Amino acid sequence: MTEVGEKKKVVAKNSNVKSIPFATESFVPTPEIKNLWNTVHEALREEFGEAVFRSWLKPLTLQACYHGALEVSVPTRFMRDWIQSHYSSRILELCTARNPELRRIEIVVVQTGMRDVAEEVAKPVAVKAKAPLKANENIDGEDAMGLSSPFDPRFTFDTFVVGKPNALAQAAAMRIVESGNVPFNPLFLYGGVGLGKTHLMHAIGWELKKRAPEKTVMYLSAEKFMYQFVRALRSNETMNFKETFRSVDVLMIDDIQFMAGKESTQEEFFHTFNALVDQNKQIVISADKAPSDLTGLEERLRSRLAWGLVADIQPSTYELRLGILQSKRALVGADIPDAVLEFLALKVCSNIRELEGALNRIVAHADVTKSVITLESTQDVLSDLLRSHDRRITIDEIQRKVAEHYNIRLPDMHSARRARQVARPRQVAMYLAKQLTSRSLPEIGRKFGGRDHTTVMHAVRKIEELMLEDTQIAQDVEICRRALTG
Repeated sequence: MTEVGEKKKVVAKNSNVKSIPFATESFVPTPEIKNLWNTVHEALREEFGEAVFRSWLKPLTLQACYHGALEVSVPTRFMRDWIQSHYSSRILELCTARNPELRRIEIVVVQTGMRDVAEEVAKPVAVKAKAPLKANENIDGEDAMGLSSPFDPRFTFDTFVVGKPNALAQAAAMRIVESGNVPFNPLFLYGGVGLGKTHLMHAIGWELKKRAPEKTVMYLSAEKFMYQFVRALRSNETMNFKETFRSVDVLMIDDIQFMAGKESTQEEFFHTFNALVDQNKQIVISADKAPSDLTGLEERLRSRLAWGLVADIQPSTYELRLGILQSKRALVGADIPDAVLEFLALKVCSNIRELEGALNRIVAHADVTKSVITLESTQDVLSDLLRSHDRRITIDEIQRKVAEHYNIRLPDMHSARRARQVARPRQVAMYLAKQLTSRSLPEIGRKFGGRDHTTVMHAVRKIEELMLEDTQIAQDVEICRRALTG
């Protein structure tokens, strides 16, 4: 069944589908998700108190659910910005604790009287022509058709802390806004979750707003591109959709990996990509992997994505994390001892988003309880997070440590390369993933470039045999294990 057919099946008014599983492409929240949100909403009242809840959190309204994202709305931009700064990390933690598949919270502005996304999708759409966007209509990230997502005011070049892991990506992003022409097309940013890809894309948008206000800039996620394309098909507005996307000066698509397996969406994006390149318009793309490692995308699209500059953002170092925390401390204006920042930089090393969330939690706790931030209070407030980090070893971390030990590129862990110098470390990483995590064989296989579970079984057996026969292999495995558990 095509993706359009699947979408129609989900949203048709007289559909026989009684419930929509969380993992589908549906934007309509399932009853389970609605119950989860009601529970979280009530938990926020209990945690922050009635006054804070009434002022900031009560207006939060569940709108949609898609690809690990829970979309909630508020009536004003000011309220959205305040909640993002002060409460979004805690909201995400409460949601994730109840459903681990929820990986992020999207807060959007829906003014009173506007229909929410679920109602918009579920109801028949009247066929009427809409004019393409005019220049500068969405320079702040919001347009009349709701295609472009808003730019987060926190994410600018001034607030982006540069270090060795992200220097190339930051320099490339700055080159786009400083250059009078298109220096490379596309700019492809890739890296793990919470390392700064989205921050850089928002920073490009804000900087273009200042330097070239006449330009039309559109920023949205790959899933929103897909959603809008499906709506255009349903309402016979595909020509307007094409004209809108092909008339922009800068197009930024976040998380392109979510187009995997969506053939008709890929087809439309492929032609949009070519049209913009032909007009010498700038394209910026982000993903969690390099173009060559994106499974589920057509080969011709992957080759297009690799045309320009491909810049990876590596996992953060201790120095970079500490610099980010120091920058955030200056922004929030809180009295946070250096020892607390050093402790957080050392302990919370999974991604920058979680690091900032930890800082927000201790600042919010001190503000609500009118207490002083100390190392002891930080350990108490973040006890659940610290326990989680002490015991959790991720497959991403295993891949990174093994790649460092064998001096190979991290993307080789996901690639189809079968050379011995790459295949053996990959097998070691699969073996350690089986030994040190609770992930199933199919889950491990997916993390290694979408490999079958039988491939993981073979790797585990092979390493077990080699450890008995080859002392060097046994030593390598033990060194990697200690690096991960020590």
